[in-house]
Amino acid sequence: MAAVPVEVVEEAVAPEGVKQNAVNPASGDPPRKASRCKDGGRVLIIAPHGSYRTAPFIRAAENLGLPVLVASQGRHSIVSAYANGLHIDFHDPDAALATILAEARRQPFSAVIGTDDSSTELATRVCALLNLPHNPIAAVQLARRKDLARKRLSEQHVQVPEHRLLDLRCNLLEQVDGFRFPGVIKPLVLSASRGVIRVNDPAELQTAAQRIHAMLLLEPGLQDAETHQLLLESFIAGQEVAVEAILYAGRLELLAVFNKPEEMNGPFFEETFYVTPSGLDSTTLENLRDTLAASCAAYGLREGPVHAECRINAAGVWVIEIAARTIGGLCARLLHFGTGRTLEELVLEHAMGRRQPVESGKDAAGVLMIPIPRAGVLKRVEGLLKARRVKFIEEIDIQIREGHQVVPLPEGSSYLGFVFSRAPHPEQVYLALQQAYACLNIVVAPLWTVQARQAG
Repeated sequence: MAAVPVEVVEEAVAPEGVKQNAVNPASGDPPRKASRCKDGGRVLIIAPHGSYRTAPFIRAAENLGLPVLVASQGRHSIVSAYANGLHIDFHDPDAALATILAEARRQPFSAVIGTDDSSTELATRVCALLNLPHNPIAAVQLARRKDLARKRLSEQHVQVPEHRLLDLRCNLLEQVDGFRFPGVIKPLVLSASRGVIRVNDPAELQTAAQRIHAMLLLEPGLQDAETHQLLLESFIAGQEVAVEAILYAGRLELLAVFNKPEEMNGPFFEETFYVTPSGLDSTTLENLRDTLAASCAAYGLREGPVHAECRINAAGVWVIEIAARTIGGLCARLLHFGTGRTLEELVLEHAMGRRQPVESGKDAAGVLMIPIPRAGVLKRVEGLLKARRVKFIEEIDIQIREGHQVVPLPEGSSYLGFVFSRAPHPEQVYLALQQAYACLNIVVAPLWTVQARQAG
């Protein structure tokens, strides 16, 4: 998930001379007394420009009484957190590392956070050199590359789908000889279901591969293998869940399990409804935790946040993806722990070498990631007032402005917005989200392009 309006980040940094709101903007709770960092260090947030996760981490640092600095490529950004931050080039990681270390010598950091897949490896390198809690570099690289992750889990006897690495420069039909369809073809990197397509036979595979390849050729910062190779794996039917967890010295602690109540059978795998608690029985939850713990151990992950996607059926738990970061979008808004702590606060506490007791909230909660219905130009979103009046709807946050181009999956990288709900029971949450979504009418106009007229 990439593009996000500047206000999402700007709201986290109060302009000079403006009095802070009397309500915690991250949770709606009254502000807590800040627990200032004893060593006077700062929080460094390494984030691509426009990341959904930047603002929540800035708010979390402020709630903990920690000064914060953002490292990004946003030198000319109109968002102050980026423009006034540390400017680095993600395509030159060695130079970026040198810039960050020079800043750390000037004034130390007490925590370093990589918000997105594109920044976790750099954050890990910084933490290793500053002696802050971190994962091995190889483990973070495994969590980013789907083909390497599949290979490692297979070697460690963790249940994963049948899979093959495909080279787009060679004959695809020869490479899938004997493969049992249906399958799912996907890029080696990227997140949020971008480029993930179900294929039911070799003909659909060839069409999908061409479509994904065209998308990857336009994606900046990819290595050669990440542009010209794809992962094909068997389609796994069953219930899909998302998991938020945190690793403390190799011990995995589940924070939340989200049920995805809509069937996700393709051809694309757009995230829509997330509801927690998941309703899984205790035996299945234990099996889920054990499988994820074994997977993290296989990768070599030992510290920090974990976001996982899994399928569950009669054969057990199947790991679809594990990332060494928090959940995407604004979905972490649903999660409050202990004394109102947010997910980002827990991650920051861990990054500073602290551990806080975790106690999940009592209410059920859910989010609808509003999908983009078709490519074009967003004209308007109708029915927002009616949707906001639906019982148990807390907030509707439209992220894309009118007049901006929108692109759906599998090429798209963002959602139209988010609908949040909280209720006593998960079923009430899901029903409220469905009813609110039914109120919305998303008007998208065709995108007209001007072509030069040929002479003669």
